[in-house]
Amino acid sequence: MAGSVSAQGADVIAGDITGPSFWGGLNGVSAYSIGTESCNIGDVDLLWDDTTSDGTPANLHPLMSQNMFRMKDGRFEQIGQSWLKHAFFAIQGSGLCAPTCDAHPTGDALGPGCNDPYSSGLNGSQSGLGPKFEVNAATGAYPWPFTGDGQTGNVLYKRIQVDNDDLNPSMNAGAMYFGEGHYVTPDDAAAGNDNNNASYRRINIGSFSSGGYNANFTGSTMRGSPAIQAWQDFDGSVVLNSLDVPNDGRFWIGYKTSDNGDGTWHYEYAIYNLNSDRSGGSFRVPIGNGVTVTNIGFHDVDYHSGEPFDNTDWTGSVVGNEVVWNSPADFNTDPNTNALRWGTLYNFRFDADAPPQSVDAVLGMFKPGAQTDYNVPGAGPEGADCLADVNGDGAVTPTDFTAWVNAFNNNLPECDQNGDNACTPTDFTAWVANFNAGC
Repeated sequence: MAGSVSAQGADVIAGDITGPSFWGGLNGVSAYSIGTESCNIGDVDLLWDDTTSDGTPANLHPLMSQNMFRMKDGRFEQIGQSWLKHAFFAIQGSGLCAPTCDAHPTGDALGPGCNDPYSSGLNGSQSGLGPKFEVNAATGAYPWPFTGDGQTGNVLYKRIQVDNDDLNPSMNAGAMYFGEGHYVTPDDAAAGNDNNNASYRRINIGSFSSGGYNANFTGSTMRGSPAIQAWQDFDGSVVLNSLDVPNDGRFWIGYKTSDNGDGTWHYEYAIYNLNSDRSGGSFRVPIGNGVTVTNIGFHDVDYHSGEPFDNTDWTGSVVGNEVVWNSPADFNTDPNTNALRWGTLYNFRFDADAPPQSVDAVLGMFKPGAQTDYNVPGAGPEGADCLADVNGDGAVTPTDFTAWVNAFNNNLPECDQNGDNACTPTDFTAWVANFNAGC
């Protein structure tokens, strides 16, 4: 939990999340924006420069991302995202995250210990919102002027957009909702302090009016915790781990398993890309021998308002001894395909007729780099012992005969193919039968 001034260098967090503002609805979609009050918990000024008149670049100010999430029936899904608010002036407030504020004399930086409020109305002002596609969240870099500067549109344009069916109380019994504010800025990233930039707060959904649903925050802001943390905070069976990609950014990987009560188990994953520019392009979960997988599913959040990214869903299938999901294309084929980019959470799920065991799931990167795949802790269905797979490589091939001969010659446990707790020549006949039966 982020709090008082302690970090080396500039360090921005969302010290408070306010609002939200409900702007109305259109075509079955509600529009929202979320207020964010920043705190500089670092020990140097946090740059807040959005003008070139002082002889310095204008792309040295924070950007604020706004997201909404729903927790329902054991699942945690992102249901909306906004464009990015470009900050323009830092008010040197005090008392929110630190007892004192070392105020900067002008509004082009936020002093150590100081806080600066941007209301939900301001963060929903369309003219000051820029797209996510031109931002590298790992470095905080972005161009100036930004695409869409000064442009406005209908009630939905650039704001958090949520399908009304995801909010309708009659369709979402027992659901919980959360809002997230997330800062991206160059000097914070350069100081290595960008993994605490997101905070979340619970949302209550209200009555229907003006084509959408009213909403209000409840409870406290969870500083320095991305919204995926709420899944574990409100469901103790969820396992949550982080993955830091070297010289890039951080992912959060959450999962839970549940017994369906009919001889099958449900496997539910949520992966949140906090600030990785390389992004996610594939996800794989190992499954045991002889396991039957059904109900493979995927969920993402749509881009909108002219962002160039494709919204085509990832495909999921069983490939060998894995459940595999892939983005619609690789980076070289289509750099604007649907990848797991920063500030978004994607879900991967399936049912299987075997109980869970600990496995290493694999998150594959979308953009090229020194390493393509990263192992992450997960859960997958365990399989029945495959006696014919003597070398344990997950496949039944002629090389297993060589492995069985070695087991026979050395009286190893794998020699016993007929279950009589002995290693004898009759086990060769049993191995042939097991080989022919497959696994």
